[in-house]
Amino acid sequence: MAEITITSSNFEEEVLKSEVPVLLDFWASWCGPCRMLAPVIEEIAKEQEGRIKVGKVNVDEEPALASSFNVTSIPMVCVMKGGKVTNASVGFRPKADIEALLS
Repeated sequence: MAEITITSSNFEEEVLKSEVPVLLDFWASWCGPCRMLAPVIEEIAKEQEGRIKVGKVNVDEEPALASSFNVTSIPMVCVMKGGKVTNASVGFRPKADIEALLS
């Protein structure tokens, strides 16, 4: 289970009720920095499998969900633990910076 597509319909089950921290990646297909970040997120998902959950939210397909997180720029990555945002980052960041959000 590498990355999960997060939608309004599965958000509560996959994110809010998750037993493990969730790394959410807000992105869009037309966003260059999002495409640069995608392989980094995928790598983290594989390396951290079982310890965290990685969800991808397409802001064009889920505008209400993006709005509820006040997403104004993408890519935006946030970490949720226990249904609350514990860390967030906007823009392309190197892998080490994304992993630091998890600690």
